[in-house]
Amino acid sequence: MHGFLWMPTPLAAVLLGWLAMALAMLALWEVQRRRGDASVVDAAWTAGLGLLAVAYAVALPGDPGRRLLIAALAGLWSARLAVHLVRDRVVGKPEDPRYREMRRQWGARAQVEFFWYFQAQALAAALFSVPFLLAMRDPRPFPGAADAVAVLVWLVAVGGEWLADAQLARFRADPANRGRTCRAGLWGWSRHPNYFFEWLHWWAYVPLALGVPWGWLALGGPAAMLYLLFRVTGIPKNEARALETRGDDYRDYQRRTSVFIPWPPRRVPRAG
Repeated sequence: MHGFLWMPTPLAAVLLGWLAMALAMLALWEVQRRRGDASVVDAAWTAGLGLLAVAYAVALPGDPGRRLLIAALAGLWSARLAVHLVRDRVVGKPEDPRYREMRRQWGARAQVEFFWYFQAQALAAALFSVPFLLAMRDPRPFPGAADAVAVLVWLVAVGGEWLADAQLARFRADPANRGRTCRAGLWGWSRHPNYFFEWLHWWAYVPLALGVPWGWLALGGPAAMLYLLFRVTGIPKNEARALETRGDDYRDYQRRTSVFIPWPPRRVPRAG
């Protein structure tokens, strides 16, 4: 896998990745405008990250084995999560409640605001792709201890996220569970185990990136993901919606269950 002249530097790679994602998000914004449904943006963002990792592996210099490893890790993570999001939120489903609420709040300016929201996703994808690029450029011999650590963290993270998604899907598939809170498996130890393992995934690239100049920038992956989950689109909105729809059952769940890191549930008297 030899570098191409049209991507001569890491900075050029990120900028071109941003441009490609911006164009893709422009097309998807138009789809959103026609359909009145913005749910596709999450799956598109995830798929775009995997494609950027593959493009970096093909276009940039570095050990071929390590480039292949990172492209495989990022690509498989991306493919699994994107397919899950399409099945869970897009195909045959109404618009995600988060985007319905945003559409309601924005009113007549909704399309303009969604345009900038989609473009913000393009920029975020370019920035989140930086850990992939840095990890690929680790000059240490391949394979090495850092590669083994990266693979181990990736296996735990992606395996845990897959398991959490599967447990929740199985719970929701049972009509008897309508209106109830899932406490099955990992969901009995964390209110958001899928988010925890998604955050853990971003640590997989750090051991390799730290062997590169400016490699500390890879720490921005887990740091930014943690901020987004706790302050922007993740936990606060999901918990507010759960309290609206499940009331006291979810309040009891909050009292007993860790918000993020999987931990044995607390023993407290059930309310009521």
